[in-house]
Amino acid sequence: MLPCEGVFKNATATFIIGNNELCGGLSEFYLPYYISKSSTSRKIDVMILSTSVIFGVLGIALILAFIYLCWLKKKVDEPVSSLKDDSCPNVSYGTLLKAIDGFPSANLIGIGSFGSIYRGILEENETVVAIKVLHLVCESALKSFIVECEASRDIKHRNLLKILTVCSSNDYQGNDFKALFYEFMDNACLERWLHPNATSSHGNELPKKLNFIRRINIAIGIATALNYLHHQCRVPIVHCDLKPSNILLDAEMVAHVGDFGLAKFLLGSSLDTVANQMSLMEYKTSTSTISTLAWIM
Repeated sequence: MLPCEGVFKNATATFIIGNNELCGGLSEFYLPYYISKSSTSRKIDVMILSTSVIFGVLGIALILAFIYLCWLKKKVDEPVSSLKDDSCPNVSYGTLLKAIDGFPSANLIGIGSFGSIYRGILEENETVVAIKVLHLVCESALKSFIVECEASRDIKHRNLLKILTVCSSNDYQGNDFKALFYEFMDNACLERWLHPNATSSHGNELPKKLNFIRRINIAIGIATALNYLHHQCRVPIVHCDLKPSNILLDAEMVAHVGDFGLAKFLLGSSLDTVANQMSLMEYKTSTSTISTLAWIM
């Protein structure tokens, strides 16, 4: 705005040609009048700007939340485990021996009814695996091996522990030898998280703290896996041995139901027969399921 005092008081002594953005001043300059904004107008402008910024931030937040929810839904609904493919060949006893490094006690991570579980590394692709070596002196161990292999052939779900491959061969003394290779679960089994005072067989305790959200997510994972086994498999499968020690947790604390050695396949000549078997087996399984979920909560 051009003032009307001082040197600008004399129009003939002032040269302003070329300054097109000027306003105000003496009438002899023929410049546009300056209209000052009132405080109310400035406040309105500030409010409009603030409102635009707020709605812009909220809009971006809603878009990001929608994208996240879509991703989360896709992840939860994904039925096929994406951790490994089925291209891993059957391994020999020698390969298994190298993976475990000769069965040292340091690699022993668990002992079950039908076998001992070791942590191993496959030399071919440096994949960390859990290897269950069957105790074939137990009469039920071979049956458990066959049932678990049969169940693993048809089940593929992100909340089920996947068998990567097997070793069915003879050891160096000519004895029958069988082992199962699983995906390695970084956070071990749920049993160790629910009972933090229990001593570990390999002396490597984890920080076992389960907050409410983690417990809910684990329970949802278990329920989703059972729903898949009972209603979405080609042949309905009942786990029959659901307990915290058979629920494994990966690095992201996602629950994986494992150990199908006692699983039952509901085969029948008719849909009614299968339905009746399913109702009976689900009733028997529900007690174990509710007990497990109660431990989690």
